[in-house]
Amino acid sequence: MDATVTVDALAERLRLTLLSAGYAASFVPSLLLAILTLLCLPLGLAGVGFVLALAVVPATAALTAAHRRVSGRLLGEGIAASYAPDRGVALVRPAYWLRDPARWRDFGFLCFSATGGFVLSVLPPLLLTTPVSWLILAFTAGDWAWVLLLVFSGPLLLAWWVTVEPLASARARAERAILGHDRVAELEERVGQVEESRAETLDHSAAEVRRIERDLHDGAQARIASVGMSVGLAEKLLQTDPEAAAALLREARETTMDALDDLRSVVRGIHPPVLADRGLAGAIEALAVAVPVPVAVSVAVPRLPAPVESAAYFALAECLANTVKHAAATRAWVSGTYDGGRLRLVAGDDGRGGADSGGSGLAGVARRLAAFDGMLAVDSPAGGPTTVRMEVSCLPL
Repeated sequence: MDATVTVDALAERLRLTLLSAGYAASFVPSLLLAILTLLCLPLGLAGVGFVLALAVVPATAALTAAHRRVSGRLLGEGIAASYAPDRGVALVRPAYWLRDPARWRDFGFLCFSATGGFVLSVLPPLLLTTPVSWLILAFTAGDWAWVLLLVFSGPLLLAWWVTVEPLASARARAERAILGHDRVAELEERVGQVEESRAETLDHSAAEVRRIERDLHDGAQARIASVGMSVGLAEKLLQTDPEAAAALLREARETTMDALDDLRSVVRGIHPPVLADRGLAGAIEALAVAVPVPVAVSVAVPRLPAPVESAAYFALAECLANTVKHAAATRAWVSGTYDGGRLRLVAGDDGRGGADSGGSGLAGVARRLAAFDGMLAVDSPAGGPTTVRMEVSCLPL
């Protein structure tokens, strides 16, 4: 048993030594990229630095991604990146990179990897290979090399055995501290997302109010005004021309029914009555029936808060409308589950694909869901099929 433990411990230390050698080898690209990064700043005034940054920054991101994977695996946890999303055309991206703290953490990693990190990582392979080098030298250089081997090889190997694990762990923890997505940055990013979502929700709400006002003004309000005029004229004609008065009253009654239809349409646009009557699952089934494409529905969710049900309903309605308008699909499907804290919906079709998540329709769906800490993901390769995944955080009623 002891021999097995010793062999396992030796194998682990040899593995960590090889890992440290790889860490140490990253000294060369780290130093090169650090120098090129520093050159990008003054050369940026001449425009050359922007072009250079387009090569240097992605190369740095690739190097740090490899170190995140290796160090994260060594520590038994993931080390997440936190880059701000790239914006604009390629030539203006370096301007956004300059304001991204994650890119500066990458540069800090380059400096660490080329200095202190190199020292931490080069020691284990040096402590192990130096006695081996002296042994080779002893066969060719004479007695003094044997003296070095006998006197110093033992302490060096002992130092290697004792320090290889803490040195490799120290390098991994240092990289986690430099490259990791710290809590403060995560909270700042989350606050920014909430502020952006709130602003988009307010804009959407204001647009909805304007739409409702426009629908009422152009529809029900105009018809009700017409009813008032017809009734007023009928009142004047009631004594002199009863038949004309009766015709005006019939017209007023018909106009009143049309006004009621307009009001129902406006109400359905705010919160469909089927949601209040049957909940989200029943409303989706009713929605699928009206779609000209066969839709398989498998939604098993409890009653949820009305705003969440409304957002999910209109999101699925937009997805099914896109299927009818653009997909040329022969069938579609909708599924939904709820795990006690998050509503998950999937809409798909067997159409030609190519759906764009940045289009106005799906972008509007994403904004609607973002108000509830939700997300939307679109998988729509050319030739299909298209799958739209939506998630919303919510609690049941």
